[in-house]
Amino acid sequence: MDTGLLRDALTLVAGVATGLMSGTFGVGGAVISTPAIRALGCSAALAVGTTLPSILPGAVTGSWRYRHGELIRWRVIAFTAPSGIVAAILGAWVSPRIPGDGHLLMVLTALLLMWSSINMIRSVKPSTAGAPDEATTNLRNSQDFLATLTGLIAGGLSGLLGVGGGIIMVPLFRRWVGLPMKNAVATSLICVGAFAIPGTITHAIEGGIDWRLASWLTLGVVAGAPFGSKMALKMSDKKLQRVFGLFLAVVAAVYGGGELLAL
Repeated sequence: MDTGLLRDALTLVAGVATGLMSGTFGVGGAVISTPAIRALGCSAALAVGTTLPSILPGAVTGSWRYRHGELIRWRVIAFTAPSGIVAAILGAWVSPRIPGDGHLLMVLTALLLMWSSINMIRSVKPSTAGAPDEATTNLRNSQDFLATLTGLIAGGLSGLLGVGGGIIMVPLFRRWVGLPMKNAVATSLICVGAFAIPGTITHAIEGGIDWRLASWLTLGVVAGAPFGSKMALKMSDKKLQRVFGLFLAVVAAVYGGGELLAL
């Protein structure tokens, strides 16, 4: 599509949809924004970096409604975010050096979405509370390590694929760290914002961002994210988990199919 007011308006709409998903599910929202800007004429290589600038503002506005009730687990963030930021820088540097003009990265994203959907649809019980003091200390140490490992995986994929990392973090926060669904969403949302900063800077230095698309996308994300958070808070943990999983499964099928045809 040619650059113009119509494309700007459609990018804004895509941003609102991205923000809704970001606030609801604690993800960067690239599962919507990346294919959307691809459909609007952005190349596969540029699409990876163009979605990143919208993630931090979306995370800030989306997390505002989660600030009450200890839904955000700051200790988990303290171990997840630093390792994720380092991994995001490395992933963003590697991204343009992978052959396939971005298409192979998009196929990999689709596979990750399907993996996430399977994990979200399956019922994963959080860790049992009320354990003895020694067991609680061991569990906390284990959770700190697993939170760090989650940051490495999610941050690396955030920089590499231009996603916020939430599609990986939310399932891993549930399975590895034992967070309830809403806590996993709220905590992930803060982390994806942190991951997006180095990824955005690195992709900008590499010339991998279409700033006109990124600007309109960001405006839409900032507007939509608070409404997504509001919807998530109204759902039960079980319903939120299943809705997230089903949505990712549909997106993965459409997303992956389109990129395989492009290859």
